[in-house]
Amino acid sequence: MKKKILVTGGAGFIGSHLCKKLLELNNEVICMDNFFTGTKDNIAQLFDNPSFEVMRHDVVLPYSLEADEIYNLACPASPTHYQFDGVQTIKTSVMGAINALDMARRTRAKVLQTSTSEVYGDPAVHPQVESYWGNVNPIGVRSCYDEGKRCAETLFMDYHRMNNVRIKLIRIFNTYGPNMDPEDGRVVSNFIIQSLKGEDITIYGDGSQTRSFQYIDDLIDAMIKMMATSDSFTGPVNIGNPNEMSMVDLANLIIELTNSKSKIVFSDLPLDDPRKRKPDISLAKQALNWEPKVPVREGLLATIEYFKKII
Repeated sequence: MKKKILVTGGAGFIGSHLCKKLLELNNEVICMDNFFTGTKDNIAQLFDNPSFEVMRHDVVLPYSLEADEIYNLACPASPTHYQFDGVQTIKTSVMGAINALDMARRTRAKVLQTSTSEVYGDPAVHPQVESYWGNVNPIGVRSCYDEGKRCAETLFMDYHRMNNVRIKLIRIFNTYGPNMDPEDGRVVSNFIIQSLKGEDITIYGDGSQTRSFQYIDDLIDAMIKMMATSDSFTGPVNIGNPNEMSMVDLANLIIELTNSKSKIVFSDLPLDDPRKRKPDISLAKQALNWEPKVPVREGLLATIEYFKKII
């Protein structure tokens, strides 16, 4: 059955891929975005689809729509963007969650919150499981994002408990792929842009810190599967690739794949930057029958091709 689906932050990196996939599955899609970090270029190919609608709106402000499902993605997600205006970032997470939940309560829509691995902070448990409460600095430069997302999870659970709102919570780990903003300051886009331009690749710290990288297609698959699960299953669920990689190994792999002459240089580690990040995806495997399929090498090649076209 054709559903009407609202995607907040729908012109962003993840949102644009989600809108495209939902349209392919024969749904009506409303893309809401204030275009702070999202861009019309990401969704331009969808404009001619009669089932696609774009609404320029900031989720901090209330809105009134009818929809069967809501995917709440709106929030700057890279440190460069979310630290630009920390107050606005936390408002987007908190007020954005309240407005999405109020709409879901009114329309009986099912609503999915894209939370983040950042709720675990600099984790003392490795790999991170959903039952771990995290190790977050509440007054640091990253707190506007970390604590904003943690508060949003609290709101989702309280609306569910008090008002029977049908909710889904996922915690997204590092994701990469086409439609990433070349200026977003994230490690994959930074390394690819620098290597394609033949510039030095800058690694913060000594490069031994690790991350786990999942390709965008795997994440979109998981999001749609999560939305389709029974109402009794709320999550949170970790969505990420458990294959851990050091920053030095990632830089060397990108140099190899781009056939670049770039050299690696080292700089100071940013404040509160986590040393390790790796999801335990046992729950996703069990509850969603999901695990990532795209190998890092294959995903990076597709991402490199995208960046070649736009730079």
